[in-house]
Amino acid sequence: MADEGGTWASIKENWRVVLLVVIVLASVFALFSPTLAPSTNTPGSTSNGTAANTGMTNLQYGLELSGGTRIQAPLTGVHATGVDVPNGTERQTVRQEVAAGLENASAQDIAVRYPGEYGNTVQRTTVVEVRTANVTAAQLDTALNEAGYEADNTYDRVSDITQQTAVTVLRQKVNEAGLSGGTVRVVGGDVIVVEVPNANQTAVRDLIESRGQVLIQAYHQNENGTYIRTTIMDSEDLRQVGNAERLEGGQGGEVGVVVADDSAGDVQQRFVDTGLAQEGGTECRYRQNPNGTEPCILLVQDDRVLNAFGVDEGLARPMRNGEWADNPQFRLTTGNLSTAQEVAINLRAGALPTELDLGSNSMLYVDPSQSDRFKTDSLIAGIAAVLAVSGVVFARYRRVEVAGPMIVTALSEVVILMGAAAAIGYPIDLSVIAGFVAAIGTGVDDLIIIADEVMSEGEVSSRRVFQSRFRKAFWVIGAAAATTIVALSPLAVLSLGQLRGFAIFTILGVLVGVLVTRPAYGDILRSLLTGDH
Repeated sequence: MADEGGTWASIKENWRVVLLVVIVLASVFALFSPTLAPSTNTPGSTSNGTAANTGMTNLQYGLELSGGTRIQAPLTGVHATGVDVPNGTERQTVRQEVAAGLENASAQDIAVRYPGEYGNTVQRTTVVEVRTANVTAAQLDTALNEAGYEADNTYDRVSDITQQTAVTVLRQKVNEAGLSGGTVRVVGGDVIVVEVPNANQTAVRDLIESRGQVLIQAYHQNENGTYIRTTIMDSEDLRQVGNAERLEGGQGGEVGVVVADDSAGDVQQRFVDTGLAQEGGTECRYRQNPNGTEPCILLVQDDRVLNAFGVDEGLARPMRNGEWADNPQFRLTTGNLSTAQEVAINLRAGALPTELDLGSNSMLYVDPSQSDRFKTDSLIAGIAAVLAVSGVVFARYRRVEVAGPMIVTALSEVVILMGAAAAIGYPIDLSVIAGFVAAIGTGVDDLIIIADEVMSEGEVSSRRVFQSRFRKAFWVIGAAAATTIVALSPLAVLSLGQLRGFAIFTILGVLVGVLVTRPAYGDILRSLLTGDH
């Protein structure tokens, strides 16, 4: 019983060391346990359900260490807030009047939003936005004044609501395209960053380059005999979009669509009004002679006609009878399967509110073989840093009982940080590795401060002497830690790209050091120097 009591007393006395051991063991579990391996729903996972580029551990790697493509570009457009528009003024009127004062924009390029809720954002003033290139905030302000609408502020970027919409659409596009592990985020306030592991830059650029606006239009003659296009429906009129399928016995593709119930009646009437649902159906000769054809259905994406086809009597009859709206569905055909897949993706995701300015973009493609070299170089750099730190510490103290625990304690911080990254699924990239190195550097500095303070005034004769010196050292490293956290907090909170990962893990390392590893090292050093076990 005495031995048990002594053991328990020793554990209570050195509980900080026990806590460090427990946290290190938990971190090792997070790193290597199969139960915490990344799933198909986490960033860095592949389409077959296995973790991408994780190897023996549960770590997930960022673009530099896994290979893939990063594209970052601003959205095209400018906007004004606090626009003074008289109550009851229709949006189309504002659009036309503002467009009259702009040389490089039409009414279709202008959006007007009155105060209200838009998704998760509450807009409190009227916003006028121009979603096209070659228009500046100053030009928009001048056009508003000429139209009689004063604005509080104008900005050389799109509005926050447009930005949020674009991010949502791009995320849906990436997911619908099956590009596993892809992420879309905003950095610097107005730059969209799209990252897709294990994908080449051509595939990613083709996916996001167009707005993806898909329209189903009727090509027909008006009362004057002139051929015109009338939009029958767009992606907002659809309730369900099927998968792209290859046409039986042909090279083309098709996509089944179901029209939303509240739009079905209007869509049906447009088919009738444009002559698409005429008796006997229509035979489309748009490709052979656009000015000598019966009414055609045009499948249009970003103003580009992908396909033109007629209407079978089997579809026209229920349209004329008003029965089609009870089961509003039909199939869109394309010339090939890849085009059908592109149409399906854009119909599901919707259209981007404006284009990405890829002319001013920053594109990065990391070949998987190069990312493997980055991993190897990072490992070599880490080993070299450990050896260098170990050499300096031993040269400084020439006492194993002081330097040994110092090195082990510093390395335990790295294990804890890696375990935390694995547990939360944070992708490891070069900036995070830099955060690890910074944490090691500040950690060893603090441990040296502790050792110097404890040993600088001669031998440690008792626990009381040790505790007095240790507290003085801890106040110094605590103040330094607080300064580091305050300095890096803005980088951790703001969307500043890779700097955010560096700041987060540097701060996490500092917190782990102050709360766990430094106190544990103090207990170890006290036991070794005073013989108090």
